[in-house]
Order: sequence, then structure tokens, then C-alpha cells
Amino acid sequence: MKTVIVTGGIGSGKSAVCALLRERGIPVYDCDRRAKELYLEQPALLRALEEQLGLRLLTPGGKLDRATLAGRIFADPSARESVEALLYPALLRDFKRWRARYRKPPFVALESAIILSKPVFDGIADAVVLVEAPVELRLERVMRRDGADAEAVRRRMSAQPLPARADAVIVNGASPQALKTAVEQVFFDKKSYLCKILNQEVQA
Repeated sequence: MKTVIVTGGIGSGKSAVCALLRERGIPVYDCDRRAKELYLEQPALLRALEEQLGLRLLTPGGKLDRATLAGRIFADPSARESVEALLYPALLRDFKRWRARYRKPPFVALESAIILSKPVFDGIADAVVLVEAPVELRLERVMRRDGADAEAVRRRMSAQPLPARADAVIVNGASPQALKTAVEQVFFDKKSYLCKILNQEVQA
């Protein structure tokens, strides 16, 4: 099963692109969502993380304290590296198990802002699609979505390096219909560069 990574900085519109892929029957693995779920599904992982950071990461209601975790890792690069060293091997194993369930779709998508910069995921992608949007629009989207201030959002942006390469770029700065058209052209037009790559890899 071929894997297309959908990447881009926070607020670029990766999730909007992936929602359109789901509508077309493409399975999507959301790295951020699964990471949060793994903390709760694997108590040993959560305990190791709490010990590493010296923080309590469960709320009294038994949910992951996302604000505390995000505040720490986006403000402290060494803390972020410690979290990634624990989390990403577990996330990779989880993704491979998830991907193995599928046989019929032409490909699966993996949504992540930073996965391509992590050596543990080397070789996982058959193709890469980068989603872009103007910085100020991204900033506005995230502030409105998360209720965060501009400085906090800019810190998160700076922690997400762009990929060194992409096989296709989708610009998400116009209307929802324009985005839908772009997704159709990039992912499902047999003449597109992405489709040609995937077909060549299937035949190789």
C-alpha cells in the first residue's frame, strides 16, 4: 500500500485537504490525533513521558493536558526532543499496523507537519504533498481555532520546518471550492505528476 504524506505548517490547511481525501474514500492517518490517543492507550508511554518532563499530564478527568504539554515542548527544544524520542517510534509502529489493514484504496495518506524531518520515518513516503498558505492567513486561522495569542502561534510555526522536497504543492489561500479543485487535480487526475509517480512505483 502506497503512502502519500500530506504536510505543511500549522494553519496551512492540511486537515482540510485530508477531509477532501476522506470524502473520496482515501484512508487518512492523522499523526497529531493518534499521538494524543497513544498517550492514553499506552500508559507506559505516558508514564515515561511524565518522568522525562517532570510534569503531570493527565487532568483530573483522565484526559491528556494538551495545553501543558504543548506549552512545554514548544518553549523548550530539549523537551521536544525528549518527547519525540519516546513518541515517534511508537507512532511509526502504530501507523504500520494501521496501513496494513488496507488493500483496496490506491493509496493511504499520512497527515503531519513535521514527520519528514524525523529520521525514524525515513523511507515511509512514496510521495509528498505540501499544503501552503500565506503566513498571516495561517496565523489568523490558528488564533481563531485554538484561542491562542500570536506569539504562541509563531513559536509553533518556527518549530515546524518545511520539507526538503515535495512532489506536489497545493496552495490553500482561496475558496473551499478552489481547494477542492486543487485536490482533485493533484491526487486524482491521471495526468498529474503525483499520479504518475504512484503508478510508476506500483508497476516497478
